[in-house]
Amino acid sequence: MSRPTSARLLIRGGRLLTMDPDLGDLARADILVDHGRIAEIEPDLGEVPGAEVIDATGRIVIPGFVDTHRHMWQAALRQIAPDHTLSDYFRDVRGLLAPQIRPEDAYLGNLLSALGALDAGVTTVQDIANLQGGPQHTDALVQALKDSGARSVFAYGTTGAGAGLSRDAVRVRRQLLPDQDALVTMALCVDSPQPQTVHQNTVLAQELGLLTAMHMNQPASARPVSTLARLGAIPPGTLFIHGNRLDAAELQVIADSGGALSISPAIELMMGHGLPPITLAARLGVPASLSVDVEVAAASDMFTQMRAAFQSARYAYYQDPEPHNDLPTVRQILELATLQGARALGLADRIGSLTPGKQADLVLLRTDRPGVAPAHDPYGTVVLGMDRADVETVLVAGTPVKRHGELLHPGLAELTEAAHRLRESLSL
Repeated sequence: MSRPTSARLLIRGGRLLTMDPDLGDLARADILVDHGRIAEIEPDLGEVPGAEVIDATGRIVIPGFVDTHRHMWQAALRQIAPDHTLSDYFRDVRGLLAPQIRPEDAYLGNLLSALGALDAGVTTVQDIANLQGGPQHTDALVQALKDSGARSVFAYGTTGAGAGLSRDAVRVRRQLLPDQDALVTMALCVDSPQPQTVHQNTVLAQELGLLTAMHMNQPASARPVSTLARLGAIPPGTLFIHGNRLDAAELQVIADSGGALSISPAIELMMGHGLPPITLAARLGVPASLSVDVEVAAASDMFTQMRAAFQSARYAYYQDPEPHNDLPTVRQILELATLQGARALGLADRIGSLTPGKQADLVLLRTDRPGVAPAHDPYGTVVLGMDRADVETVLVAGTPVKRHGELLHPGLAELTEAAHRLRESLSL
């Protein structure tokens, strides 16, 4: 990866949406980055000796987007299933295609996904890794994340429904990902249709000192969250993925447990999961975040997710027969895609807002393109009016990974060529 030419970077003159409740929004300000962290934010820092200057005039500066749930290996299968329902997806992608993926293909998929994320300003992704074909696959997935330059959480999961987590997770934790302060860290995806297996997987996570995530697609009538709570299978910080079919009582259990939601609005609407539970979660105080889920049928950026979230949440508001005074706003949606995502992953002490002392994961967005100018409302512009083409500069821990609209990772042409070769080799 390209490294900064200086240990100090001065981002000058940007319009800052800090997502920090104390700092608020700044119409024009400078950010000093020193050895990977945000050192100062002031209206005018003047000349800073030894600092490389990045001109942010006419740019909106935001924290890097945080995607809390993505099956990253499936970037190797991008748009292979655009018309699929959820059952079609399990049949074709998980049932027919996954067994054809070799370790080198797994590496390719994860690296493509991470770089596609960075290109769109997504600086942090939790990889829900459900392709554990053996240690070689697992090692390839982890190595791709390390090679990408993205901040990542590798959530070691299972390949088959109902399976307990492999003890290989212990090896990965101890040998590959022992440092929870590193750029790539670890979690466990504890999925299983059997509550007792979820509990066993959760015990393993606690032994390893890791947070947990799990898909939650069951109907509320089955009381899936309450059942897990009675078993002691919901430690604080558990991330529940989807949750579209949960009612207020089940969501309240999540809130009371200290858990959070990962909502994938585009896929949930396309594949039939149900209406994204953004509005109901907010009313009950359940922390929520946004995620891409699967690139076999969804775009890999958070602009798509923010728009789907905003539109579906407002639809739910208008359809609710009970009067409420909580019409979702674009600022709330941007918070879901940044600070709330960091909180959901247990990373809010280091990322998620432009705050002095936090790591410098940030994005500069152009406002001078014909499809964006004049950018009256900065939140509306980011959430409703932009896409990856407006992402000009991306930093991860102070390291530029995208400058002047171009990714800095070497070997991009070879990577896309490998992806094309893989496409020709797969059979569905």
